[in-house]
Amino acid sequence: MTPTVVLPVVIGVLYAAGVYLLLDRSLTRVLLGFLLLGNATNLLLLSTGGPSGLAPILGYAEPEEMSDPLPQALVLTAIVITFGIAAFVLAIIYRSWRLVRQEVIEVDEEDRRVARRSGTDADEIDPDDLAPEDRAAMHADTFAADNEVEATLARHYAGIASDDVDLPPTDRHLK
Repeated sequence: MTPTVVLPVVIGVLYAAGVYLLLDRSLTRVLLGFLLLGNATNLLLLSTGGPSGLAPILGYAEPEEMSDPLPQALVLTAIVITFGIAAFVLAIIYRSWRLVRQEVIEVDEEDRRVARRSGTDADEIDPDDLAPEDRAAMHADTFAADNEVEATLARHYAGIASDDVDLPPTDRHLK
């Protein structure tokens, strides 16, 4: 049997279509793209097994005439994994439909706000220079000590030694 160019082209087209569908905001198209990727991977794994041969049973055929069982076992494993992830994505699609009556993921305004930020590394930013809405929770200006629960926790942990060896435990936040 001579190798043809048809199988690699089919595998490439399946991978390309699968990746294209994965990049869509529709969860149904993401599911279809993932299924196409799974099928392309199965074809790729089967094509690595070489030409077909006799059943790989000792005593039935000579070792040179047997087909390799490893790609077939890998394809079975890939089918199970694809089925599991497809079931998970279907559950996500169902949950999305039940919650918001659509399965298209909308543009997140928080993502857009983060994308508009400068390219500064988070370690280089001083929290005091940030806008109040960009500051982390429990920043110095959030007045956490006014909260009843926080004050109770602070009293509870006041005498317990800190992990930081250099810093002695303080009770300044209770005053």
